[in-house]
Amino acid sequence: MDESAKKEADADAGAPAGGDAGAPEAEASASAWKVGGESGATWLTQLQAMIDNVATQAGPVVREVAAKAAELAAVAADHAGPIAQRAAAVTQDVSVKVAERSRQVAADLRHAIDQAPAEGDEPAADAAAPDVPEAPEP
Repeated sequence: MDESAKKEADADAGAPAGGDAGAPEAEASASAWKVGGESGATWLTQLQAMIDNVATQAGPVVREVAAKAAELAAVAADHAGPIAQRAAAVTQDVSVKVAERSRQVAADLRHAIDQAPAEGDEPAADAAAPDVPEAPEP
């Protein structure tokens, strides 16, 4: 049997000509996109229509959620105002106390410098560093 006769016999038997094994897979792949007489393009069109429909209907819901978020932010700001004012008052009280304490420390240090012996004088053996009060802990 010559080559051309063999190809014809294979074609008659349903086998692909030339041993091309990819043809049935291509047909199967194409049939996967056609189910129940509808093609994949039809499915994509329907899917896009559903997505557009959901997006159109979701618009008012999104606006309502944004409005609620804005209302919650306003309530939080209303409650934060008095808290911030109380914090400012406490900060003012603490800063006044820190300023008074700093002035006292500076005065004590200056007093200690004034009481120190002159450069030519020999310091006393029991003379220790001046008492410097410790800064208050916050």
